[in-house]
Amino acid sequence: MTQPDKRRKILDAAVSVFARNGYYSSKVSDIAREAGVADGTIYLYFKNKEDLLIQVFLDTMNVILERQEQVLAGMTDPTERLRAFITTHFDLVSSSPALAEVVTVELRQSSKFMRSTDMKPFGRYLGIIARIVQEGQEGGFFASTVPARRVARALFGVLDEFALEWAMAEQPAPLSEVAEETTQLFLEGLRLHPGAAAGQ
Repeated sequence: MTQPDKRRKILDAAVSVFARNGYYSSKVSDIAREAGVADGTIYLYFKNKEDLLIQVFLDTMNVILERQEQVLAGMTDPTERLRAFITTHFDLVSSSPALAEVVTVELRQSSKFMRSTDMKPFGRYLGIIARIVQEGQEGGFFASTVPARRVARALFGVLDEFALEWAMAEQPAPLSEVAEETTQLFLEGLRLHPGAAAGQ
């Protein structure tokens, strides 16, 4: 098994163990057992359990960013781009319940992550949303009453909260419904109403 394959196997095992046991109740030995490797092998790739948790997040964000960029490539209508972004976000969340639980619930247990200044993936994600909104504002699709960056943070907060609720619910609502409701909420809020462009 190559090093990248073994690293991936350990990360996948960590997701399963964290989702099943919770971050605090999980041990490195549990993850090693799940991955089928010796305990010491974990430390060849990761500093400790917390490093594993953070790497799960970073890898997940890279996958999400790549997928969003693929979906949005070639789309020009800001309204459709925003709709596609929201739908893709929830599609990715629902595709892996265990991973969704780790990223939305267990990650908050890491004080190191919450204090981390290395939030480049998060910044890139906000940047995608902000660009969509800014293009919509410049093209006359969306009102410019709120800066695009603030809209991006507001939308991400909604996406994150709904994903958290879904991950923790015993009988969660279909995320396809949540995606449509979220899309309508933000498109209505951003819509350029008659007279707005003239400052009325």
